[in-house]
Amino acid sequence: MSKIEMKNISFAYDGQAKLFENVSQVIDTSWHLGLVGRNGRGKTTLFKLLQNQLPYQGSLTCEVAVQYFPQQVTHPEQTVLTMLEQTVAPEHLWEVEREMQQLGLDVDHIEAQVYQTLSGGEQTKVLLALVFANSDDFILLDEPTNHLDAKTRQQVAQYLQHKQGFIVVSHNRQFLDQTTDHTLSIEKTQLKRYNGSFSVYETEKQARDMHELATKQKLQREIKQLDQAAKQKAGWSDQREKSLTAKPSQVGGKNHGDKGFESARAARTMKKAKQIERHAQQALDDKQALLQDTEFVETLTMAVETPRKAPVVEVHQIQLGYQGQPLFEPASFKVERGDIIGLTGDNGVGKSSLLQALQGTFTGQVTGTVQIAGNPTISQVRQTTQYLHGSLQEFSEANAVDEQALLSMLHKLGLERRAFTLPIEQMSRGQQKRVELAQALVKPAELYLWDEPLNYLDVFNQSQIEKVIRMFEPTMIVVEHDQTFLENIQARCVPLQAVD
Repeated sequence: MSKIEMKNISFAYDGQAKLFENVSQVIDTSWHLGLVGRNGRGKTTLFKLLQNQLPYQGSLTCEVAVQYFPQQVTHPEQTVLTMLEQTVAPEHLWEVEREMQQLGLDVDHIEAQVYQTLSGGEQTKVLLALVFANSDDFILLDEPTNHLDAKTRQQVAQYLQHKQGFIVVSHNRQFLDQTTDHTLSIEKTQLKRYNGSFSVYETEKQARDMHELATKQKLQREIKQLDQAAKQKAGWSDQREKSLTAKPSQVGGKNHGDKGFESARAARTMKKAKQIERHAQQALDDKQALLQDTEFVETLTMAVETPRKAPVVEVHQIQLGYQGQPLFEPASFKVERGDIIGLTGDNGVGKSSLLQALQGTFTGQVTGTVQIAGNPTISQVRQTTQYLHGSLQEFSEANAVDEQALLSMLHKLGLERRAFTLPIEQMSRGQQKRVELAQALVKPAELYLWDEPLNYLDVFNQSQIEKVIRMFEPTMIVVEHDQTFLENIQARCVPLQAVD
């Protein structure tokens, strides 16, 4: 089988600390390999290195051609058909259309639509069809499950199970367990391979972290004991030396005995103290070598305010549409203080559009009634991060949040301080999502409207978000395809049914 071999690879972006240093790995291209790691740790960068798009030190040999998802769409204002005709040779267009059908798309309908008007899930499916149509290349899949509903995630998972080999980045644990047989983890100081799916990686890493933590605690106790012993020995030796040189008339003076014997005894004691100090320093060095790859996750907070009036939101027989074509069947629901409503449904059914309608920004037709009591302050998380730009200072000013509070929240979300000085548009998508979430968490709000908050977040952040929502019990309407997340935050689901 062909392979990808990395030898002593080092890489850093200009003016930044190294993302990779002397990394060596061999990857069999028949593996179904999951690539995991904290946001900003270098997953997308590693993909770029495999495509020879960045300069690096070391040796990288790739025996197969690689193809990357998601591809860049240079003219999103064009129809999907025009975009495909400019991307794929005419004789291969049918292969892309075949994949679109397998992913559940109505090909004729989708091809007639302007690409940028498609939902996030529909856009993802089109790009997946493009990459899946070519069966010869080794595929690098960067977050293929973002924006996908549960049905489509399952379709993609089943498809990948029959692929020859690939590397996939995903923060969806169930998806990785379904699709991978090896896991490559970008940890703080190393690139480590695990022979198994995400669950195998998670179990082995937790066991290693717990062992290192127990070892560190044992060494800390030993260091404390050695330090106390060294100080006692050194203090006793100093006292013996002073007593030997003191006058007999001085208190404690004992120079009337065998000075040679006493000096030798003091010297032996001092030597023993020095040995204890060296032992303690070695234990300290061993302790420092531990837990370097352990991920510590902090507890988040939310600036939740109690809505002044209730019910906070009341929706009756609402239906949205474009040019007379409704998106979903009429829907009704009520949001009381502390309620969490989960809007569910297939891609393109209108979940994000309904959040827009609640804020008065939907540009299509609206029938039915929406009542929001008391003009509540709103915390918003948007589905995509493509609109984010500028410095964190400019972002905090534009969103009327305290900059120091924003930076503190970003630190708790795991954003490394070296990223604080980056323009937001130069951050990874996971880092950008943390910026969006941080402002939503620190901004005081009575009503939370969050659209797919888990997109691009690693599993550590997902756990943080679940915990903070359970702890602070905000009044919230959330769009999210992850059913486990909705169950964990005890959301009451409102399904939107597409119009037949």
